[in-house]
Parts: sequence; structure tokens; C-alpha cells
Amino acid sequence: MTLTTGQALASIFVMAAVTFLTRALPFLLFGRGDSAPKIVLYLGRVLPPAVIAMLIVYCLKGVTFATLGGWLPSLIAGVAAVVLHLWKGNELISIFGATAIYMVLVQAVFA
Repeated sequence: MTLTTGQALASIFVMAAVTFLTRALPFLLFGRGDSAPKIVLYLGRVLPPAVIAMLIVYCLKGVTFATLGGWLPSLIAGVAAVVLHLWKGNELISIFGATAIYMVLVQAVFA
């Protein structure tokens, strides 16, 4: 589908306005006080573990226990992610390392 010039300009304007508002909204709502509101501090403390927990549940929802290949690669990759994170303390290394281990196990070992 090809956009007309007007549609393209309208799309660019809407995207720019949304981007600007998402950057400016915290300053408009909370001002430039010394500390953030308590609800923002609470959400900053609680949301990251909650999101990680939801991602873990989502990633493991398709695990089957009928065969070793159905659950062992996920378990090994999950343990590898924890070990890599405790060892290096870097989220990207943990994610990429565990993903690589999982893909090797699924594609080559438990194929």
C-alpha cells in the first residue's frame, strides 16, 4: 500500500507528536521537583521483576514433559542465564548466551 504525500506527512506528524509527548509528559505531570513521586518510585522498584516473571512464564508456556527434548533445553538455558548473570552481571550477555545455548540444544542436540 502506497501512501499519498498527505498521508505520509500526517503519519510523520502523528509519530513526532507521540514521541514528543512521551518525552515531555513526565515533566508536565511531575514538574522538576527534587524527587520523583512515591508511586513512580514504587513502580520503578516493582515493575522490572514483574515483567521478568511474566516473560519467564510466557517463555515456558509451551514446555512439555513428554520427552527430554521438551523440557531439558529450556531448563539448561534458564540455568545458564542465571549463572551468566551472576558471573558477569550483564543482562545482554545473559540473554544472548542463554539464547545461543538454547538454540544449539534445540537445533543440534535434541533435534
